[in-house]
Amino acid sequence: MTHTRPARTLTRPTPRILLAGVLAVAAATVVLAYQSRSSTPSRAAAPPNHELRTQHRLALGQAPPGAVAQAHGRAVSSDVWPADGQAAFVQTGRSRIQAGPHQHAAPIASVAKVMTAYVVLRDHPLETGEDGPTITLTEADVVDTDRRSGRGESLVPIEAGEQLTELEALQALLLPSANNIAAVLARWDAGSMDGFVARMNATARSLGMTHTRYTDPSGYDDDTVSTAADQVRIVDRAMRLRVFASIVATPSATLPVAGTVHTTNALLAHDGFVGVKTGSDSAAGGCFAFRAVRRVHGRWTMITGVVLGQPGADQIAAGLAAADAMVDRITGRRPLARLLPPGPP
Repeated sequence: MTHTRPARTLTRPTPRILLAGVLAVAAATVVLAYQSRSSTPSRAAAPPNHELRTQHRLALGQAPPGAVAQAHGRAVSSDVWPADGQAAFVQTGRSRIQAGPHQHAAPIASVAKVMTAYVVLRDHPLETGEDGPTITLTEADVVDTDRRSGRGESLVPIEAGEQLTELEALQALLLPSANNIAAVLARWDAGSMDGFVARMNATARSLGMTHTRYTDPSGYDDDTVSTAADQVRIVDRAMRLRVFASIVATPSATLPVAGTVHTTNALLAHDGFVGVKTGSDSAAGGCFAFRAVRRVHGRWTMITGVVLGQPGADQIAAGLAAADAMVDRITGRRPLARLLPPGPP
């Protein structure tokens, strides 16, 4: 069972519809299936294959000709932004990041894991369908996990001698948000935690993330700080990696010891959301780095954004709700029809 600290925990109600497939990158299609919570929802007809291909390309940041944002060249209305915290986004057809008010360096909690995954995949690239090299967990990793468990951190259970592929380790990092696996990946990639953090900060500087400082690979450290606008830069860059985009579009994965683990992103496959990463703690509030794809006035548009510092008793739910409402206001349209497999009404 995953161990979590209450301030960093998402108490997720079972969504009415859960995504049960993954982005099939090689075929450039999206295979989506859903599970009912208490009753069978009405099913909409799946869009034609060319629409699935277009949506998939947009999810990876590959805008086809003619897929431009309706808001291109227009000022962003002040009512787009959440009332609390800070937010930013970039939209198809617009290269400039739109940043809301109150941008300042603030704790980002587990959104930091986007950079961790990006650095690992940059240093150890994976192609779609590859598992990558094997990482053998040690007794020292188990001791570290026990220490983190005592602090209430978000974890997956592990055993000494357990072997995780690079892909499985990234799934543990990005879906249930395992801090202990963030540490494992950091040491595997750079040889030491300090060495990996240095790589994170060097990457941030190369991307122009001038208000960002990483002090750990998981975001548990409140000294890991950034702005929403800076985080949009790394989220957009990470989503260009097909393996990263595929992982964050996956609702669950199976690990050797932990068994089945689930994403903390309860918006996945709802309202056009195709990723990316949640985060929360008492210092950071509710945070969510996201990508949503919607069709507005007959054209596809993609919004890649970040909300930070959202207040609420359930901080992750607050971050998700703020992002969902922000995308609604940006597009000014109803969300895409949910893509459901054929089935009885």
